[in-house]
Amino acid sequence: MRRSLSILSGLVALAALGGASLAVWPIGAPPKPAERDGDAQRGAYLARAGGCIACHSDPGSGHPALTGGAPIKTAFGTFIPPNLTAHETAGIGAWSIGDFARAVRQGVAPDGSPYYPAFPYAFYGHLSDQDIADLWAAFQGVPAQELIVGTNDLGFPFNMRAGLKLWRAAFAEGPPTEPVADRSEVWNRGRWLVNGLAHCGACHTDRNLVGGRRPGRYLAGSDDLPDGDNAPPIRPDDLAEAGWTVSGLAYALKSGIMPDGDTFGSGMGEVVRHGTQWLTDADRTAMAVFLLDNTTPAKGD
Repeated sequence: MRRSLSILSGLVALAALGGASLAVWPIGAPPKPAERDGDAQRGAYLARAGGCIACHSDPGSGHPALTGGAPIKTAFGTFIPPNLTAHETAGIGAWSIGDFARAVRQGVAPDGSPYYPAFPYAFYGHLSDQDIADLWAAFQGVPAQELIVGTNDLGFPFNMRAGLKLWRAAFAEGPPTEPVADRSEVWNRGRWLVNGLAHCGACHTDRNLVGGRRPGRYLAGSDDLPDGDNAPPIRPDDLAEAGWTVSGLAYALKSGIMPDGDTFGSGMGEVVRHGTQWLTDADRTAMAVFLLDNTTPAKGD
């Protein structure tokens, strides 16, 4: 009995030591964006393309935009998209542009703690210093709103943020967005949007038991989205078989209307309503061109 208790005490001590080590394990190095002027108009466009308004706003609540989104219910618990207005305590008004850059590109909070991957930071790592400066200028112009709509409600062990550092080591790398030399400018723009800022793979890729994107299943669809929703496969062969063309897909990203005359469901409908309908025709066409001719596998997939 004494030996068993001794072994158990040793295991508990090791677990505690491991937990403590994770808690103090730093995540990356804070980025140092070059000092430059931001274009708030372009930043607002990037915010639309990146889904910031769609996720961090809840029109059904009657609250102002960007004061926090509707609860996201998952198998790990419920996530609440936070306030992104310029309020110093309820929002991001006390942040520096360095804090903002680290949060967006690395998924790390100003206090050094990791964000949950419900925030698709893995897809934003490619954003340039100018992109960050433009986004920052746009968010600085959002009127401060003292409103906190709720906090995450997660069960053990998912409520322990330190464990996310292990998750990040395995799954935090996003798909490639760099230009491919022998492809057109339009195709490369579509790749930058689809694989990056628009983070299509966040919903259209199935996840494993710990929420990481499944290798080999990039853009192959998912039937395990929050709130029981699903996303169809959007690989080239799947889209072609479903009757999609470049012009049809570009039009659907603007209108929400599919080739058969039906409309997108609630999840994709919100993406169109708050995001892709605000993009230029050129960017919607670029996304369609890439999606219908994407033969380059995502890194790690």
